[in-house]
Amino acid sequence: MDIPFFYETSLPATPELFTLSEESSKHCSVVLRMQPGESIALTNGQGLSCMGRIVSADKRKTVVQLTGHKQMERADPQNSIAISFVKNAARMEWFLEKATEIGIAAFYPLIAERTERTHFKKERWEHILISAMLQSKQVFKPVLHDPIEYKTLLNKAFDGHLLLAHCEDGPKQLIQSVDKNQAALLLIGPEGDFSPSEILLAEKAGATMISLGTTRLRTETAGIAAAVLLQHR
Repeated sequence: MDIPFFYETSLPATPELFTLSEESSKHCSVVLRMQPGESIALTNGQGLSCMGRIVSADKRKTVVQLTGHKQMERADPQNSIAISFVKNAARMEWFLEKATEIGIAAFYPLIAERTERTHFKKERWEHILISAMLQSKQVFKPVLHDPIEYKTLLNKAFDGHLLLAHCEDGPKQLIQSVDKNQAALLLIGPEGDFSPSEILLAEKAGATMISLGTTRLRTETAGIAAAVLLQHR
């Protein structure tokens, strides 16, 4: 049986007694019905991981003895995806969950010309990222940036490959051909795709046009395909 895995932002870096947050305490003592003496694993989402042995179980203040601290280094390259909002919020949440499990390091909610939805519940999305991180036994939580305008993102400095996927005709590369030793930021457009002027703007900014195959994909499906290809170049 897997040891339950918990997220604590204020996890100390040294062995000591530690009180879990109320959310973690409730899940540990009420949902999982764990008892003193049982073990859990913890991470702060910034690479720190450790073990904890339950000293006292309480739905509000479960206390654990921390041991075995280890600070992990994030594996390179750290790939990011900028993806346009879609009208169906559940589809975007599904994408965030799966792309986190795959190992994408950062997400930019993108506002393009044809983007129809421009708001989201950031707290809910952060919770989805945390749950997916724990589910996939990772110790780094992806960065969720604030929504950003397409032109603003193109003007940001980025140390790595800038890639753009679109459905228009024209020369394109496969992601597999992009240097795997450098990080990549890949842009995925809205349900109506990027406009011709946006594609031209990206080309002028030095972006590489890439192909995700011969079929037309939904925005969130394109995001998942891109995540897999980026992480397994």
